Amino acid sequence: MEKVVGVELKSFNDLVRLAASSIAMGQPTFILRFRRNGHYVYGILAVFRDFYKMYGMPLLYFYSDTSGELPEDQNYVLLRSDEAGEHIEFSKGSRTGYVTIPIINLEKPPEFMLVQ
Repeated sequence: MEKVVGVELKSFNDLVRLAASSIAMGQPTFILRFRRNGHYVYGILAVFRDFYKMYGMPLLYFYSDTSGELPEDQNYVLLRSDEAGEHIEFSKGSRTGYVTIPIINLEKPPEFMLVQ
């Protein structure tokens, strides 16, 4: 079985914006969370489309929380953007006026998701 192509993002906020943009386009989107090398990895599975012979290539956009700054006990990420800027929060539920992105915890990621 082939593995996904890993695309490491610079920040968790980048991952949240990517998820929110997919949701805005009508795609059901969630963030996967799993442990790797003693820290949590947050990611979104996607398929790379319409690029020559790479059509259908699976991608995992991910952020590694190596500093342990993100809370482990929250089930959702909330995003609101307004004239004051971007507001990203973790929550145990949804909130009106925010894009709500669920976090799905994996006991163990499948082999195809293990990027280097």
